[in-house]
This record gives sequence, C-alpha cells and structure tokens, in this order.
Amino acid sequence: MSKANQTSETGQAPAFETSLKELEDIVIRLESGELPLEDALNEFERGVQLARQGQKTLQQAEQRVQILLNHDAQSSLDEFSSESE
Repeated sequence: MSKANQTSETGQAPAFETSLKELEDIVIRLESGELPLEDALNEFERGVQLARQGQKTLQQAEQRVQILLNHDAQSSLDEFSSESE
C-alpha cells in the first residue's frame, strides 16, 4: 500500500497523532534537501493530504466541543428556569 493511501486495518484514516508524526517526518525529509525531485513532490503531496486531514479532524473536534458547551449551557438555563418558577 502506498503512503498516499494509508489507512488503518479498519479502513479508517490514521489517528490524528499518527498523522501529525508522519507529517513532522515528511517536513524533516523535505527540509534535508536530499530527496530527488519526484520523491520530494510525492512527499509534499502526502504532507498536504495529512495537513488537510488534520485540519478536518480538528474542526470536527471543535464542533463537538461547541455542541457539548451549548448543551451544558442549555441545561444550566433549564435548571435556572425551573428553580425560579
């Protein structure tokens, strides 16, 4: 399986931390300047994919946090309304 198409055994994208580590490794290899052009382009492409995947994961996590915070705020308002009646 090529690096550009790596997934876990369950068919899901790798964990955020795993992707971040791979992205860091790619940056190190690219910054070394020792890769042939084609390899560097392939590494860059994989890095862009990982960065986008990571950004999507972070956005989803932020949305979950917002949902939880909004739910907690609504629960607090509901409790306050019940007590004041």
